[in-house]
Amino acid sequence: MLHRVAPSLRRALASSTAPLRGAPLPSPHAQWRPCASAAASASSSSLPPPPPQGPPRHGGGGSSTSSLNPAEVAKFASIAETWWDSQGPFKPLHLMNPARLSFIRSTLCRHFRRDPYSAKPLEGLKLIDVGCGGGILSEPLARMGATVTGIDAGDENIKIAHIHAASDPTTASIEYCCTTAEDLVKENRQFDAVISLEVIEHVDNPLEFCKSLSALTVPNGATVLSTINRSMRAYATAIIGAEYILRLLPIGTHEWSKLVTPEELVLALQRASISVEEMSGFVYNPFTQGWSLSDDISINYIAYGIKKSETPSTISQ
Repeated sequence: MLHRVAPSLRRALASSTAPLRGAPLPSPHAQWRPCASAAASASSSSLPPPPPQGPPRHGGGGSSTSSLNPAEVAKFASIAETWWDSQGPFKPLHLMNPARLSFIRSTLCRHFRRDPYSAKPLEGLKLIDVGCGGGILSEPLARMGATVTGIDAGDENIKIAHIHAASDPTTASIEYCCTTAEDLVKENRQFDAVISLEVIEHVDNPLEFCKSLSALTVPNGATVLSTINRSMRAYATAIIGAEYILRLLPIGTHEWSKLVTPEELVLALQRASISVEEMSGFVYNPFTQGWSLSDDISINYIAYGIKKSETPSTISQ
């Protein structure tokens, strides 16, 4: 269910000077917002937006004093209390969590030479969950024995995460912070593994975001990201189906033009000195309402990479 990323593809992408497609880059900010941000409710007569006909926007330039998008944080805050409602707006993430954790457990145990069948295979490792939301990923990682830090730009999300984690001695030690990856980089924080799931499709500058994740990863450490492919299948299922027909997600959660293809993700991580080693897709079974790992990366996918030991090179904008 996992497949290696061909070295020839990595080399070709690394040598490419083409800009990253997919996420619009109107500014140099590494702005990001947590996964599954909710958009304002639309009426039942709302029509889904057509996929863009032309190439996505690109951007670049100087630096920014803030990485936050107050409007997006405010939208997400409005449903923060539903993080642990498995039948609420975050139901898709709850359903996907077992498959996501299976990939993380498998790749990290192989990377750090741990026994995946032990009760606490990640014991002694420092992990960070970037865009942790209410902690639905941070908590099971802590139960695997990892020392977990969860960060999110929304204070309401962090409050919910704190409250829920405190109810279990196993998860009460999680360090939750209302901050951004960029701010932690300034504090010279580093972790054995950096995990950011369903976040990069919500950032304004995926290249800068990957640079921040790389800076938080120790040399030879592991990085895991998951996102949605920018494909017509993804548009039909993740946007039209999930948001407008089945209403599994609030309308406006995802913008097709901001989705990132696997090739673009490999390129962005390569430019941030992270070599993608394995990638897997997710497939949804509507009859069991469960997700499983698959070789099909045309819609949802997850990638594992290794931070190179040398100093990351400057990303050209």
